[in-house]
Amino acid sequence: MEFSPMLTFEPMAVRLLIAIALGAIIGLERELVGKDAGIRTAMLVAAGACMFAMMSITLPYIVSIDPANLPDVMARNSGFLPMAANIVVGIGFLGAGIIIKNDHHVRGLTTAAVVWAAAAVGTAVGLGLESFAAFATILITLLLYILRRIKLYEFIRPGHKVDENAE
Repeated sequence: MEFSPMLTFEPMAVRLLIAIALGAIIGLERELVGKDAGIRTAMLVAAGACMFAMMSITLPYIVSIDPANLPDVMARNSGFLPMAANIVVGIGFLGAGIIIKNDHHVRGLTTAAVVWAAAAVGTAVGLGLESFAAFATILITLLLYILRRIKLYEFIRPGHKVDENAE
């Protein structure tokens, strides 16, 4: 398979639509349990991460870097890899804004993690890893649903009362 990071409009649009759909799937569980950061948030995070990832891999072509020099550009992390890496930093700030500490309870950790995971899925789609992103989406969503249903904390700390809304 030939490596071609220069994307045209059509593959970019398809990747963006896939990222939005996968973000919606991830955000569905948060929406169903009444969290503020639900489907729309996860869709936007996945879409934004996807767009940054696509821009990061096409940047060398946009700035007219000779494609023959692409391996050297990649080796130096010049241009596009730092942009993709900074998606994680930006999402970290967004996630930190979701987390709230009241008395002895911390709220929003799961929702912040969902936002972080949606960004990872969007980044994967933007980089052309659609199959892996779809697999990760299914796995993440199943984990959210299953772990909420089995009340894992009852097995870990029997008798410990947990506020189910304190996520």
